[in-house]
Amino acid sequence: MNQEFLDLANERIAIEAGAVRAVSGVFDDVTDEIVGLLYSCLGKVFVTGSGTSGTIARRMAHLFSVSGTPSVYMQPSDALHGTMGALRTGDVMIAISKGGGSDEINNLCARAKERGVKIVALTSDPESELARLSDHVQVFDVADEVDPGNLIAMGSTLMHAVWGDCLAVALMRMRGYSWSDVVFTHPLGAVGKREELPDALSSLPAPDSE
Repeated sequence: MNQEFLDLANERIAIEAGAVRAVSGVFDDVTDEIVGLLYSCLGKVFVTGSGTSGTIARRMAHLFSVSGTPSVYMQPSDALHGTMGALRTGDVMIAISKGGGSDEINNLCARAKERGVKIVALTSDPESELARLSDHVQVFDVADEVDPGNLIAMGSTLMHAVWGDCLAVALMRMRGYSWSDVVFTHPLGAVGKREELPDALSSLPAPDSE
């Protein structure tokens, strides 16, 4: 094996693992507000993003739904060609944008807000346009080296992904969503063929109602 490649790979793994660990420092009172909003949402949770953030948004929406929080990925450009007609008052939209300046995401979020949708921003710039138009802003402090050249979205999107994973599992435990519920909606593949299910998850208290 090429040693130069191994050195590079180990350096990148260490950087990105450190970024994932740093997510524990992201959680704050705003996180509590977002968890309460998602728990009490009577509509759908839409997740949006462009580029690599769009891939993470699609993943987050899927895992929310798998674990008991109904969620759908909304592609921002398609949304601005009519798909946003699915949005209704009572829905929540999570918008992922490191810089908070993507025109298509900000346009979509502004229009969604006019429809009564609550906007949650995942961004590194609390002064960005996305942050200004959002109801809840979760700020991620991303070191320059986390994304190569501070240009290619790598480690920062892993931070957004693990943030979503934490909320998905917490909401699952708050709702009492069981492994049986998971398997019912996931009958295909190895998951659907399992004859024995894991031990039940311990419950978490539901967020205080406003």
